[in-house]
Amino acid sequence: MNLKKLLILLFSLLIAVYSLNALAKKQEYPEVTEDGLHLVHDSEMAIVYAEPGADLAPYSRVILLEPTVAFKKNWERDQRSRSASKLSTSSRVNTKKIKQDLAEEFSAVFTEALSSGGYEVVTEAADDVLLVRPAIVDLDVNAPQTHGSGRSNTYTRSAGEMTLYIELFDSVTGDLIAKALDRKVDNPNDVGFYTWANSQSNKAASVRILRGWADILLGALNEARSNPLAVEPESD
Repeated sequence: MNLKKLLILLFSLLIAVYSLNALAKKQEYPEVTEDGLHLVHDSEMAIVYAEPGADLAPYSRVILLEPTVAFKKNWERDQRSRSASKLSTSSRVNTKKIKQDLAEEFSAVFTEALSSGGYEVVTEAADDVLLVRPAIVDLDVNAPQTHGSGRSNTYTRSAGEMTLYIELFDSVTGDLIAKALDRKVDNPNDVGFYTWANSQSNKAASVRILRGWADILLGALNEARSNPLAVEPESD
C-alpha cells in the first residue's frame, strides 16, 4: 500500500464510505506518512501515528467532537437477507437511531472518563486544550432491535464489532498531533459461548468497547503528564 492510498484510506474514514480490511497487518503501513507522522510500535491500539516528539503534557482540557458513525458496507441489506422473511417497512432496523445512540454513548463515555481523570471537557480552544476528532466506522451489530417487533432476543456469540478512527489536534494551531485506528469485536464471555442479545445487551457491549478506548486516551494523557518531555535549554 503506497502513501497516497493510505491517506485516502484514513481520511475516507471520516465520511464513512468504505470497508476496512487491512487492520490485521501493521507492517503494511509505512513508517512515516506524508503529513510527517511516524508509526508508533507497541501501541495499545492497532495502528497509531504520532508527530515525532509530540507531548500531550501541556493539555489539561479537551474538546471532544461528536463522532461520525457508519455501518459496515451492505450491513442493512445483509440484515434483511438473514431473515427468513423480508422485513416490512414498519419492522426495519432504524439505522439513523442506532448511529445517533452510539454517537451519544461515545460522548457520554469519553466525557465521563476524561472528567473523572481530571480533564475538563470544554468547547473553546486554548493553549491547554486538546481537540479530539473521532469517527466510528464498520459498525456491525449482530442482533439489532427492529421496529414493530416488540422486544426481541437473538442467540449470538458476539454483539458485534466496530472500528475507531481518532485524530488529536492542538486546538489553537490546528496541528495534527496523532491519529489512530483500532477495531474491537465484543465477546463478553471470551470463550465462544452463545448468549442472548437484545437492545440492552447491545448497548452494554458498545459501552464496554467505548470505555476501553476512553481508558487508552486517558492513560496516554496521564502518562504524558507524569513524564513530560524535557525542554532543552537554549544555546548561547
